[in-house]
Amino acid sequence: MDEAFQTNLLIVDDDAISRGPLARLLTHHGFLVRELQNGEEVSAAVADVLPDLILLDILLPDTDGYEVCRRLKEQPRVREVPVIFLSSLGDSLDKVKAFEAGAADYVTKPFQPQEVLARVRNQVNLYRQRRQLSQQNALLLEEVRDRKQAEQALRAAETKYRSIFENSTAGIFKTTGNGTYISVNPALARMYGYDSPEEMMAIVTNIDGQIYAQPQRRDELTAYLKRYSKIQDAESEVYRKDGSPFWISEDIWAVCDEGGRFLYYEGIVHDISERRQMETELRQQRQQADRLLINILPYQIAQRLKVGTRTIAESFDQVSVLFADLVDFTAASSEMTPRALVKLLNEIFSIFDQLAVSHSLEKIKTLGDAYMVAGGLPTVRPDHTMAIARMALDMRDAIQHFQRPDGKPFQLRIGINTGPVVAGVIGRRKFAYDLWGDTVNIASRMEATGEPQRIQVTPGLYECLKDEFLLEKRGFVAVKGRGQMTTYWLIGRN
Repeated sequence: MDEAFQTNLLIVDDDAISRGPLARLLTHHGFLVRELQNGEEVSAAVADVLPDLILLDILLPDTDGYEVCRRLKEQPRVREVPVIFLSSLGDSLDKVKAFEAGAADYVTKPFQPQEVLARVRNQVNLYRQRRQLSQQNALLLEEVRDRKQAEQALRAAETKYRSIFENSTAGIFKTTGNGTYISVNPALARMYGYDSPEEMMAIVTNIDGQIYAQPQRRDELTAYLKRYSKIQDAESEVYRKDGSPFWISEDIWAVCDEGGRFLYYEGIVHDISERRQMETELRQQRQQADRLLINILPYQIAQRLKVGTRTIAESFDQVSVLFADLVDFTAASSEMTPRALVKLLNEIFSIFDQLAVSHSLEKIKTLGDAYMVAGGLPTVRPDHTMAIARMALDMRDAIQHFQRPDGKPFQLRIGINTGPVVAGVIGRRKFAYDLWGDTVNIASRMEATGEPQRIQVTPGLYECLKDEFLLEKRGFVAVKGRGQMTTYWLIGRN
């Protein structure tokens, strides 16, 4: 039995002979199936449980399926649910009428089980993909933009998306096997930029060379048709009369006589250029949202949030934590304009960000003129103490290139500690990745009790660094919550 993920289907057909086997086929393949015998019951049924797909017979005892479909498409809650028409009517005009009523597909009785399953699965997958794309896009927009911009973007996207599917016009054609038109309808002629069907048929004498942008595209479609007799949703780039390109989706099938001899190809065409543009725009918006999210959070954490993880909290046995603070920055900032102050901090912290990337460390946050970085998370690495020591030395050197208003270089106090921490994401709309624990507190105390242009480290970090770096014992320092603690100055590399 196939896994249909509890997909809810609604079959509306008064013919029990065709409805029963169809329901049993779909039920056997894992779908949840409800059955109705007339159109008047449909509104109540979809109000009770919204289906993922409706299979609707055209000839019903109380009203025809076209009218039922039009009523469904007028309901905001139901209009996106795909409708597959069921009918023994095989004329192309009946199919066009079905698509104009809002149908997503058309199945001719008697049914071919594999064809029905393929069409049902295709429409359910498309429906779910559209919903998932819309939901994911809305979630990402809400996370990285303010609510007003997100709502405006979503309303515009939904309006444009509905317009594309609700107002599309179908074109109809018949062609010979060697690629000339037998007939085209006015909608198809207008779609390709011709004044009339007659003009289009007179000018287009070679469909492969004059219509399709991709060389031998029609040969590819014809080869497929010779094997399977029908193509559904074949997307191709084509040319209008004036030479401008656009995109279409085609359903094409071979028409044969009673003896099985080929007569001609027949097909229905939809202009999907706006839909493709919409998908491109949505994809670009999502990529932009992904980039913004990755700039806010560690890459691995951002990926987990994107796939739906809502609560992220982890313990790490060994992490190195660094705090750095600009010495006497408050006094210096009072002599600077707000614009100059922000520009300076941006330049300083941008250099620190580059150092964090080059040393494969994780910037945690900035708070005023303070900078926090950690090593050993979210991906565990054995050399995090070495990496954070090298970054501290580079930060100490880099700050010398920035001058205070009095012309003297800025200075840093830097404190580092290593040990266990808890890390996680807080917030629902504006996410922040942060660290907690005694290790973090002690690292902050190392910075607060340090001296300008010096890097103060704990005994634990000293033991990790003493063979690779130059360190100097400072002596006892009063540390809040820990009493007297022996600390060390990190001087440089060995």
